Amino acid sequence: MIVNDILLNIPFISFQGNKKEEIQDILSIDDDILSNHILSWCNDKNWEKLKLKQQGTFIVSEHSFEQLSKSGFSSQANYIITSNPRQYFAKCLLLFQDNDVEYGISPTAVIHPSAQISSSKVSIGNNVVIEKNVSIAEGVQIGHNTVIKKDTTIDANSKIGCNCTIGGVGFGYEKDESGNYQVIPHIGKVVIGFNVEIGNNVCIDRAVLGATVLEDNVKVDNLVHIAHGVTIGKNSLIIANAMIAGSVTIGENVWVAPSSSIMQKKNIGTNSTIGMGSVVLKDVENNSVVAGVPAKKLNK
Repeated sequence: MIVNDILLNIPFISFQGNKKEEIQDILSIDDDILSNHILSWCNDKNWEKLKLKQQGTFIVSEHSFEQLSKSGFSSQANYIITSNPRQYFAKCLLLFQDNDVEYGISPTAVIHPSAQISSSKVSIGNNVVIEKNVSIAEGVQIGHNTVIKKDTTIDANSKIGCNCTIGGVGFGYEKDESGNYQVIPHIGKVVIGFNVEIGNNVCIDRAVLGATVLEDNVKVDNLVHIAHGVTIGKNSLIIANAMIAGSVTIGENVWVAPSSSIMQKKNIGTNSTIGMGSVVLKDVENNSVVAGVPAKKLNK
């Protein structure tokens, strides 16, 4: 691949250098390897690191390139100037990524006859279990050893990692006349939207009634627990080891940082951030940043 191939795939602002340069490797800005054939990116905070690079191709912002030019630095490197270097570097990674997805259904998968599975670009790994009345749309990928329990719906292009349980019974109990805890039946389901990504070792419980819902473009990291009746809005990110208790409602574009816990039935407003390790005991307003134990709103 040459530099011009990259320029055809990202909305760059301007370019300085040789469009015919061949790219053979992708490296971090911190790597010491010098070569004309590498691609990297640099954020505004680290723009001075560009002064150490006499060769290669770098995706940078207008600000970084301006600072570099003002410093009087001169090199033979190529510069792709964009509005968001990190975002467009990620797009470049897709160009170089090997497509190792093996479409099809593993012969060791166990699938109930009532399950409806698209015939278009579906990947179902080894030892996957798919129970009755599950619906899986086109482009869905399910990793090895994952269990999709009954009545779950998975929309197009969503990805579920290995060793997950989707649609299991939630932790809901009530004392009987003798004072012993008895499980509350969970007759709801799980609904996973379009382009959702779920990591490895994740548990998502089905609702008691209705549905546990992950809306379009939600991203869930490894080792997350999402309890019964939770709703997570579009474009929200739930990061490793987070625990979302029952009937929590999370708005759109919310960031839930690692090891956070959200108490049952709380509402997390749109565009909010939950800080690392926080314990959320109260509702969170829209556009808020909360952190701590218990979580409190931070000043801007």
